[in-house]
Amino acid sequence: MKHDPLNDALSVINNAERSGKLKCEVSPASKLIGRVLKVMQENGYIESFEYVENNSGGIFNITLMGNINKCQVIKPRWTLKRNEIEDYESRYLPAQNFGVLIITTNKGVLSNTDAKVQGVGGKLLAYIY
Repeated sequence: MKHDPLNDALSVINNAERSGKLKCEVSPASKLIGRVLKVMQENGYIESFEYVENNSGGIFNITLMGNINKCQVIKPRWTLKRNEIEDYESRYLPAQNFGVLIITTNKGVLSNTDAKVQGVGGKLLAYIY
């Protein structure tokens, strides 16, 4: 029984990376998972992903690069202000300028660096390094 599709998707990616696979499939697909995958791709953690329609709502085929040490959702989804981003970076990421916090904002799903540049806060979704 699946309660958190984003957690399930990141678990599949994390397990595929640890076992050395170059591809993995995430189902069911959702807009939120697609936007998180886009942030991961922009930051160089996955090579590519594509949406494939099927009877159960669709899947994402993901091509991995071997750059992920750990990716995990953040529960509960903490609300953070724009000046609190660095506090959460030190809490969830192992070193400064190493890894990415994924934040949902009113301007879309962004990385922590993009949120700082745009000067917005939001809710924490996940981290990856």
